[in-house]
Amino acid sequence: MFWVLLLLLAWAVAGVTCTRLCLAAARAAGTGGPATAGTGRPDRDLTLYEAAFLSGGPRRVADVTLVAMARQRRLLLARTGWATVVDPRGRDEVERSVIGAIGPEGQAPIAPVRAAAATADAVRNIADRLVRAGLAVPDGEGSTIADAVRQVRLAVPVVAGLGAAALLMPVPAGMPRPLIALWFALPLILALGCLAIARFEVHPYSRWASPAGQRLLGALPRRADGTADDRTYLTCVAVRGIRAVGEPDLRAAFAHREWHLGPDDERQ
Repeated sequence: MFWVLLLLLAWAVAGVTCTRLCLAAARAAGTGGPATAGTGRPDRDLTLYEAAFLSGGPRRVADVTLVAMARQRRLLLARTGWATVVDPRGRDEVERSVIGAIGPEGQAPIAPVRAAAATADAVRNIADRLVRAGLAVPDGEGSTIADAVRQVRLAVPVVAGLGAAALLMPVPAGMPRPLIALWFALPLILALGCLAIARFEVHPYSRWASPAGQRLLGALPRRADGTADDRTYLTCVAVRGIRAVGEPDLRAAFAHREWHLGPDDERQ
């Protein structure tokens, strides 16, 4: 009856991960009350930095700041992955944190500059303001919906593998293997059902934005053609990340950044 132990393990994996997903969705649903008016429409607009944070977190704020300063010729981003200060006067706290991260010599690699700017007080202040407004997910509140969905996705092959292992093991006489497969199909259906519900109810999954924040992001432009103004262009970069940058030199500079920090970094 060793297959029963595998069945219990399959139920434990599916049950724990699905419970985490439900709790994460419940926390997210309880976030963001003050962000919308009684009509359900947003009662405020996002700044460029706020849109960047809700879309990609602190590092996206640093990215859009670097791109904005480079387009305004106040910062030079070389194809080799180095940043050089042209105008040392930052126009806001975030720009000043970027200039401070570059250092007194006025030149530094983009990777450490981006990392330092992402952890600066100016970016933390943006995060705190968004959390108070109900637009961002508070830090340290357990798994986000994106994390919980990822765990359920991992649970699906685990449950299927446990079921396959049980079917390959010797079973007691009189115990039909299709019945064993049916028992393992139940936790598998639970996990797949949770994923389907999450897909329809809380998609897109966000690590940073609450449902109210996602609604505001949904109203922002995600593409900019050649006639777009600078604000629209930078908003697209804030929402979509470096892949929205059209200038070959800038893309080369940030590709050098990704070479240093790893391919998974851009997802932030």
